[in-house]
Amino acid sequence: MKKRFFLSTLLIGITLFTLSACSQNKKQNVYQTVKSTKTINWGVKADTPLFGSMNIKTGKINGFEIDLAKALTKEMLGKNAKANFVTTTANTKIQLLKNRNVDAVIAAMTITPEREKQVDFSKPYFPAGQSIMVAKNSKIKNVKDLNNKKVLVVKGTTAADAVKKFAPKAEILQFDDYGQAFAALKAGQGDAFVTDNGILVGILRDSSGYKLVGGNFTNQPYGIAVNKGQTEMDKQINLALTKLEKDGTYNRLLKKWFGNIPGFNVKTAEKY
Repeated sequence: MKKRFFLSTLLIGITLFTLSACSQNKKQNVYQTVKSTKTINWGVKADTPLFGSMNIKTGKINGFEIDLAKALTKEMLGKNAKANFVTTTANTKIQLLKNRNVDAVIAAMTITPEREKQVDFSKPYFPAGQSIMVAKNSKIKNVKDLNNKKVLVVKGTTAADAVKKFAPKAEILQFDDYGQAFAALKAGQGDAFVTDNGILVGILRDSSGYKLVGGNFTNQPYGIAVNKGQTEMDKQINLALTKLEKDGTYNRLLKKWFGNIPGFNVKTAEKY
């Protein structure tokens, strides 16, 4: 009887401790924490040319989103503030936030109603949309031509749903990352590779024999994600974004990374 009572008491104690810890996590003000530490931990991509990709020689991640995160950090916390980067994938970015491994995610993340149920987004910072990459000799001209074709997409992205909406008879093949999907296209395992326009132009920059067709067939801008309820962090990110747009920093970074990329209109992006 005593043993049973002890076990019951222990279980109740563990439950109360867990609930208390969860409650404390929910009450934690991320902005006040980063303000005191002068450091923001950002979830970023390391496999996405132009946005965030690993430089093998330096061991550092470079890209538009990396530079933007650095600028946002200094705008929010001061010139001596530090931006730390934690690599994420399309499948892990929301979990990183929920586990509090990062304070915010800036990782080519499309704002969608489903994701808004799990995280809060900043205002859009990049005018993304789904686009189609095919071999230069392909007869595919637009999204409707994907019916009865093998279409390569990346897990955890919005590409599969977008393709099915416009080409319901398409056969979807999913891969873990953009490198694998593009390698599959080159190997002839699929007829087209569909993902965000900005990601595809980054791949095209270093690859010949391929082209984009049909233009963007969706409007799916990127936003910076924070945990649900972190309204102050979200507000400060938006204020910093607005400041960087007004002082020319945002436009300078757009031109740095996308100014010489065929198929990308920087002026259109600047007006977004």
